[in-house]
This record gives sequence, structure tokens and C-alpha cells, in this order.
Amino acid sequence: MKKISFRSIAFACLLSAGVAHAQDRKAPSYPLVTHNPYFSIWSNTDKLTESSTNHWTGATQSLLGVISVDGKFYRFLGQAADKYKTILPASDEKGYSVKYTETKPADDWNNANFNDASWKTGAAPFGDNDQVKTSWKSHDLWVRRTFSYTKTNLNELYLKINHDDNVEVYLNGDKIFDREGWTNDFKMIKLSDGVKNKLKDGENVLAIHVANTAGGRYLDAGLVEKIKDESSSKLEIAKQKAVTVNATQTIYNFTAGGVNLDVTFTSPLLMSDLNLIARPVSYIAYKAKANDGKSHAVKVLFSASTDVAVNTPVQEVKATKYATAKLSILKAGTTSQPVLQKRGDDLRIDWGYMYVAAPKAENVSQFITAESEAATSFVSGSRVSTAQQGRSLALNTVIPFGTVGATAVEKYVELGYDEVYSIQYFKQNLRPWWNNSGKQTIEGQLALAADQYKSVISKCQAFDKTLYADAKKSGGAKYADLCVLAYRQSIAAHNLVKSPQGDLLWLSKENFSNGSINTVDITYPSAPMYLIYNTGLLKGMMNGIFYYSESGKFPKDWAAHDLGTYPLANGQTYGEDMPVEESGNMIILTDAIVKADGNAAYAKKHWGVLSKWVNYLVKDGFDPKTQLCTDDFAGHLARNANLSAKAIVGIACYADMAQRLGDTKTADKYRTIAKGMVTKWMELAGDGDHYTLTFENKGTWSQKYNIVWDKVLGLNLFPQEVYNKEIKFYLTKQNEFGLPLDSRKTYTKSDWILWTATLANNQKDFDALVNPIWKFAMETPSRVPLNDWHETTDGKMVGFQARSVVSGYYMKMLYDKMKSKK
Repeated sequence: MKKISFRSIAFACLLSAGVAHAQDRKAPSYPLVTHNPYFSIWSNTDKLTESSTNHWTGATQSLLGVISVDGKFYRFLGQAADKYKTILPASDEKGYSVKYTETKPADDWNNANFNDASWKTGAAPFGDNDQVKTSWKSHDLWVRRTFSYTKTNLNELYLKINHDDNVEVYLNGDKIFDREGWTNDFKMIKLSDGVKNKLKDGENVLAIHVANTAGGRYLDAGLVEKIKDESSSKLEIAKQKAVTVNATQTIYNFTAGGVNLDVTFTSPLLMSDLNLIARPVSYIAYKAKANDGKSHAVKVLFSASTDVAVNTPVQEVKATKYATAKLSILKAGTTSQPVLQKRGDDLRIDWGYMYVAAPKAENVSQFITAESEAATSFVSGSRVSTAQQGRSLALNTVIPFGTVGATAVEKYVELGYDEVYSIQYFKQNLRPWWNNSGKQTIEGQLALAADQYKSVISKCQAFDKTLYADAKKSGGAKYADLCVLAYRQSIAAHNLVKSPQGDLLWLSKENFSNGSINTVDITYPSAPMYLIYNTGLLKGMMNGIFYYSESGKFPKDWAAHDLGTYPLANGQTYGEDMPVEESGNMIILTDAIVKADGNAAYAKKHWGVLSKWVNYLVKDGFDPKTQLCTDDFAGHLARNANLSAKAIVGIACYADMAQRLGDTKTADKYRTIAKGMVTKWMELAGDGDHYTLTFENKGTWSQKYNIVWDKVLGLNLFPQEVYNKEIKFYLTKQNEFGLPLDSRKTYTKSDWILWTATLANNQKDFDALVNPIWKFAMETPSRVPLNDWHETTDGKMVGFQARSVVSGYYMKMLYDKMKSKK
């Protein structure tokens, strides 16, 4: 799961920071505003003031909060985003051409006076994908860019570069930067004062050598000056006393002078209410109370960057201020509005509109400025809009609290997003669920959110308590912490729409992997949480895949891998099928739905294609030929014992559904096939004290997480000795941050460990497998939304982040729920 972009790995490494003490951390990254793959804002530091807030991809989407207490100003949310002035533009700002060669030049090729007349001329960026201007497909590329510069007193000089792979950069013949590896976006590299002084008045040459070592090729670069932040010196930092992460809320507690300030971010993702979960509105609430027995004049600034509504900060936006009967509103979106024109992984939305709204009754002041001017305007008392169109504007709301004493005063703002159209589904553009009719308005949703504020917050608080208590009862306190961390992340990796056929579609994005939409082997690990709280959403993950086969659009004898690349669900784009993997996944999950619902209606609806898939598993599933499974980042395998177990469980699930449909003959037939396969599986995979990675491959091993459905669904296929033997063996193979996936590498997948742990028959063994994952979540140096593929030796992210699969952590809770139904 999956096809990780090697650029993504490098980017994750760049995000790594020092390990914090476990007791000081509640999450590797803190969810603030979480709705769908495009509307998803996080804080990657334990203190809310230590970094700017980011989209889950790492791109800055700045939220800024400042409180005034008796005229003294304290920053409590975010940091002002770094601002840069262009010295030499990269191609995202302005097109440019360079001289280049793919043949090794003379040793002095990087000198300012080198004669490059024989080199070719080409426009940047260079690379081997559809977005480049000049194709580069060889191993090496050398470029020379001559430019004029007028000497000025620069603040700080930065190299702005996006490279894939290894790079060397020279300015007027002197090396100023080199790096092995690659990036997936522009990185700002601070250059020393010595390098700054190498810029000459007049003609200069930036020379770059980039070498391809693996995967793709790319090069684009420029020079920028970092602008001084004049507002920071006027702000003190509020003291953060605590942070709490719940399923639907993240709560911060601050002291700002004589006032205690609680800041609560609520994304009301309650799965029992589809209209609420689909409403793209989060609350940011503030509760102020004096802490010194005195009264204080208080007001709060909430500032949201319009970068929330762009893919890259260089895109131009238009912002407006207006009001409805009950709300004061700020709105912003790109001037170009390229609706559903981009697909892929490391992208942000650049169509539709963001909104900041507050009840008129709160007497707020709203105004629009450049992002760099937001705090300065608040401090100076200015409430005048100074911009309506441009780049990186700020939507500013000043909330007056009046005089605050011993009685807490609570106010809130809303942050919302209208995608207009969310998904393209087999060439038809679909509106978001809340506006499927096309007759609703975002203003209506914002007003409804305001009217329901108190009741929604109360429901969220009650749900958060219940979820934690249930998870703790099922697996203990550390297990409960992991379930809490997974909740909003999983939901926010999906989008809710209705298909033209009238089916609910809960479509995932394969975040920080390859960007696929509705990947079946993302649905599979994500399923446990939805089986507990709303099987309709799991059906929504599967309906599109069923339609793809049943409509004849995917005519093969097995299930498809995906429906396309997010947000375009026009048919599979992954280049290779996973026949056993995806067919087994779909059949197993259908049976899980049947058991959770207590009836076989969903299986009956899709019986024809389920029968086709199960017959493929009977024919080719037990001893699979060389093919990929969900762990395809580990490469192809033949005779994969864990994949074989999936086929066996899938066949038994089909028998189980046939029995529920009253077809005893079919049920007996497939049950007999599955039981016979189990006996043979134990013979071929047996290796003394454990079972092998691949059949008849002694000395290897792997986590057999697919077998967990045998236990959860009560299929009674594998004897208890298989579970016991595997768990006992796994406990001898653990590292500090978890159990490796298999004997080939020391990395692991945390979702699979939680499935493997559910096979344990006692709390001690369960804890022994789960606790290292809790330790990983609290101590990983990779400060990104919970990643599911990490190194067990040092806790560093290998790949993947912000993905829905972490809701697989709920497998133990699902087992307990299913057990109680028997």
C-alpha cells in the first residue's frame, strides 16, 4: 500500500525533527481543521506557537492567532509564514531559459566566464514528466543561467530549488550547495553571508549539475531574499500549559498575562450524521477567563491565509468581505478557478472558495490584508482592508471579548470550504454531498453550523468520551490513545459524494503514496473503524468498485485496484492489477458488512460479481503466482503465505454469505474448499516454531495479519495453534518501535501490527505488540500526520502520511463488537 514516490520519502526526511519526550507529546502532528484531502490543516509541533500551520502535505497554510490583554499582545496560534522577495525567479513565478548539456563538459563549466555557446537552450523546468518544459531523460544534466543583478543590501539570501536527484549548485564558479537525494517541491536553502557577497553588480551565473540515481528527474531553481518580520518584535508568546487531543477536538490551554485562554479546534466528524460529517465547516472557539482576580480588556485576532485555497503560493487570489442576516463573512479563492483540472498526490485544491465566518452578534471586525500585515494591523488598531486581490492574502477577524473577569467568556469563528465540485466520477463532475442537489449554499451551511454550535459541541464532547472509554476497555490506555489519533485522520482522507446512480461514495485519497482514488487495499485496512460506527461509509468505499465491474467498465475476473487518481475517478490508473489482493479484500469486507448489519442484503445486491471473484480465488488464490499484494512497496512475491491466507479467508467469507442467503449447497462447497486449503497451507508454510513468508521457504517469516478476519468474523478456519505459534514467534522479533513487517526488512506497517496484535489471546501479549507503536507515535522524529510505514529501529518515517489506513487500529474494538453480537 503502496507505490511510494521516492520524492515523498525525501520530503518526509526534511520534515524530521528531534525526538520529544513522550510525556510532552500527544501526537506526531496535531489535527486542527480536518474534513477531506484538500481541506486539512495541522500543527507539526508540540507547542502551537512553534511553527506555522500546514496542509497535511507539508505546504504552509497559515492560521495565526493573537490575543490582546489590556493592550499587550500575545501570539498563541501559528507563526507568521516566512516571506520572500524574488531575486532570480524560478519557473513557478516566471518562465526562464538556460543553456544546458547532457554530455559531461570541461572541468571549468561552472565558472562565470566559461564559453557555453555550444550548449543547447531550453526552458525550465527540466524533467521527465508532463509538467516540464524541457525533457530530460539521461543520467546527468548540466545547466548555466546567466542573469543581471543590481547590488543591494540583502537581508538573507536563499536558494529556492526543486531537484531530483543529487544536485550541486554554483554561483559564479563557487559551490554554494550540494545534496544527495531529492525533493518533491521547492525547498528554501539559507545561504551564508559569504555566498550573499558573491552576487556581483551586473552579470552573474548560476550553474547546476543534477544526476539521476533512481525514479524521476526534475530541476528548477531560483534565488530569493527572506524579508524581515517587523511584527514579531511587538508580540509576546502566550505560555502553552497543556494540549489535549480527542477524537473530534484538539484543545490548547494558554496563559497570556492575567488571562487564561482555551483554544478548541472542532471538526464535528460524527459518523452517525452524514449531513454533519459532510458539512465542510470547523469551529475555532476561544474561552477567556481572568487568572489574577482582576478584570481585563480582551480581544482576539484570528487570521487565515488564503494559501488554504491555492495549490502554490504564487497563485493569485481574490478576497471579498460581505454579510448575511446572521453572519459576517470573508471569502477567498483563486482568480483562475481551474475546477477539477489537477490530479495527483502532493497537490492542494486551487478551485472553490474558503470562508471565515462569525456571528454578527459577536460584533466582530473583519478585514483583508497581505498575510505579512495581519498581526501589524491588529497591533496598530487598523481594521481597514488593504488588499482584495494578489498572492498570500490574509482573512482577518477581530473578536471583542469586552471586559473579562472571573467568569469565562466564550466566542468562536468558523472556517469553511466550498469545493463547488468535489469529484469527477466516470467523466461526470459531482458536487459535494451537502449540495448534491445544487440548490444549497455554503452560506446556508455556515448559518446552520452557527445555529447548531452548542448542540454540535455537546455531541462531539460526548462522543469523544465514549470512544476513548470503549477503546480503553478494549485494549488499554495506550491503545485508546492510538485510536483517538486515527479517528479524524482517517475520515479526512475521504470525500463524501453521491454517484449518478444514487449510491453513497466515500472516496479515499491514497495520501503521500501515489494519489489513487478509492484504492481497494486502502479501503481494506481502513475498514474496522467504519464497521464499528457506520457500515454505510464502508459501503461507500466499495460501491464504486462494484459499479466498475458490474457496469462492464472493468471486465476482468478479479476486482480493480482503484478508480483513478484523486479527484478523478474515471477508471483504474495504477499500472498493475493485484488480483488476489483486491478480490479477497472485497469479499472479506462484504461479509464483514453482512455480519455488522445483521442481514445479507448488501451481499445479495452484488452476488454476481462476488461469485466471479471467489471463483478466481479458488483457481489462483491459494498458491499465488508472482504478483503484488497490498505491501507492494516491498516488491513482488510468488507463493506469498499471507496473501494465500487472504484468499482462504475470502473463500470462507463467501461461503458464510451463501449460508446467510439460504444457499446451503453453495455454502458447504466453498467452506469445504477453504478448510482443505488451510490444512495444505499449514504444511507448505510450516517452519517449526512459525510459518514462512513464502511457501517452502524455510528461515523466512512474516506477519499473517490477514488471518485476523478468521477470528473477528468467527469463521473457525485456522486452528488456535496457528495464532499462538505466530504470536509467540513475533514476540522474539520485535524492535524498539515495533514488529517488522517480515524477515526481509526492519520497517513495518503500524496498521498491520494492530491487526496482528488482535490475534493474541491475552492482554499481556497484546500490549507487548501495541505499546511499541504507541512509543513510535509519541517519539518519532518525523513530525507529520501519523505515518503508517516506519522503521522499527529508530522510529523514523519510511513513507506515507495522513492516510486513512490508521483506522485499521480499531480492529481490536471491532473484534469485541463482533464477539458481543454472537
